Amino acid sequence: MELAMIGLGAMGERLALRLVRDHRLVVFDLDTAAVERLAPRGAIPAIGMKGIAAGLSAPRVVWLMLPAGAPTEETIQEIAPFLEADDVVVDGGNSHYLDSMRRASSLAEQGIHFLDVGTSGGMAGGERGYSLMIGGPEPIIARLDPIFRSLAADPDHGWGRVGPSGAGHFTKMVHNGIEYALVRAYAQGLTALAAKSSLELDLKTVTGIWRSGAQARSAILDLTHEALATNPDLGPLAPYVADAGSERWTVEEAIDQMAQRGFDRDQFA
Repeated sequence: MELAMIGLGAMGERLALRLVRDHRLVVFDLDTAAVERLAPRGAIPAIGMKGIAAGLSAPRVVWLMLPAGAPTEETIQEIAPFLEADDVVVDGGNSHYLDSMRRASSLAEQGIHFLDVGTSGGMAGGERGYSLMIGGPEPIIARLDPIFRSLAADPDHGWGRVGPSGAGHFTKMVHNGIEYALVRAYAQGLTALAAKSSLELDLKTVTGIWRSGAQARSAILDLTHEALATNPDLGPLAPYVADAGSERWTVEEAIDQMAQRGFDRDQFA
């Protein structure tokens, strides 16, 4: 297949490197150096939104990998006039699911399809592949099947349609809430272990033991163990997780749902 990738940041560049192995890929980023890094790998540079559309055959597929909010909103508004009916816009970032539902409805007025794809896999995803939580119409998801298979950690597992428009980003939002809770739990737990100096606990040894058979094992624990191998005390990291947006949305959604069940909202604020 062929598609365009807009946004070649840490995640976007890694997705592009997987896609360019199997597909004709047009790329664009405001950082021209990012585009130049991908050109020798077979990606086709584009100049501006018009260049992106002109570089693809209809029906086009345009994948956005941009920060949530204004960058995604403005880019969709800029690319839409150059797209045609039956083209597909894919948002693989961490947009709020309500924004995705609105964008799907707005683009549908032009006959343009929209998929919200919650993409998880982190920096290692470029090599190991990704988990993809997809919201949108089943026929359009089926059309893009080869793209999703190229990105997935396992072509036959770990990706798929989770519901209609908005469902992909809602699922990823909750996933991120769980992920950040795990990160914070590990941070606080390892801090407690490190503080017990009288027991001479080695964090790399402990996390290595936990990785095999323990109920607390996870991909995040694997990454923590790897980090401890080169930075035994994980300094100067603090034992908490800064607010990155999507986990706050998860908490807000949970509070809203509890309020709908009759609980006092102020009790959870």
